[in-house]
Amino acid sequence: MIFIIITNFLNNLTFHFSQHEVIRLLFFCLLGVLSFNTAKAQDILNNDFNTVNNKGKFFVFWGWNRADYSKSDIHFKGVDHDLLFDKVIATDAPTPWDASIYLNPALITIPQTNFKIGYFINDHYNLSFGVDHMKYVVVQNQEVLTTGYIDREGSNFNGLYDNTPMVLTEDFLMFEHTDGLNYINIELTRFDNILVWFHKGQKNLEINLLEGVGIGALLPKTKMIFMEGKWYDDFHLSGFGLNLKVGLNITFFKYFFIQGELKGGYINMPDIRYSFVEVERATQSFMFTEIDFLFGVKFKIANKNK
Repeated sequence: MIFIIITNFLNNLTFHFSQHEVIRLLFFCLLGVLSFNTAKAQDILNNDFNTVNNKGKFFVFWGWNRADYSKSDIHFKGVDHDLLFDKVIATDAPTPWDASIYLNPALITIPQTNFKIGYFINDHYNLSFGVDHMKYVVVQNQEVLTTGYIDREGSNFNGLYDNTPMVLTEDFLMFEHTDGLNYINIELTRFDNILVWFHKGQKNLEINLLEGVGIGALLPKTKMIFMEGKWYDDFHLSGFGLNLKVGLNITFFKYFFIQGELKGGYINMPDIRYSFVEVERATQSFMFTEIDFLFGVKFKIANKNK
């Protein structure tokens, strides 16, 4: 039931932020968390409230995401064309809830998913490695300003373009990173406990604030049809990304947790492979906002010396 509720919520979620709104939102979220840490840290220590012992623990989590993207200038340069599309609008591509897809390990890349493994280097900080499997789809039939030229034999789109309005119809351009955008990243995250609930002497519930920073590479599987050509669909290491995040972690019975994150960042891809012709490449950069719902386990490997 919890999977159905979360995935239906994510599928129906729509949000649109400008680049400046993303930066402001994350700044104020991080400022609020840091203010809490500064104001409460001494009280927590004095009252022995921070009873969570994380040092040396490993964790693994899985979950789903929704993403939103700023407008992006996309530059395609090939043997018979050189085109710059201005302020292109794109969206993500959530998969409607279906247990046979979301809970099937063989189909894990169909929904927009997150996977991480990590390790607590001390009680408050952990390092993690994983992939944010987002999806990016250029909206069809939008009008964009186009600059450059097309000189392809037999094409109806041949000509020079100078800030010329063009409609991105299916017979002209279809462009997406849908299997997927694949932000492979390392994150440093700080955890701060704000509540521990005991029952019969056992720790049953922990609530933690978290904030983090990440860096990584983009390995998209880009799908493109250009001027009614064939689909190009392959993985290619295309660029890098940076991100900040804030979130809330709820841990049950010491080992199991659910976690919500608000993440925002910047993606720059100067080397997108979009064609069967080896030398043809595209470039683009954009801001992104991501909401993640995650579930996982954390554990400590036994010390045999004890």
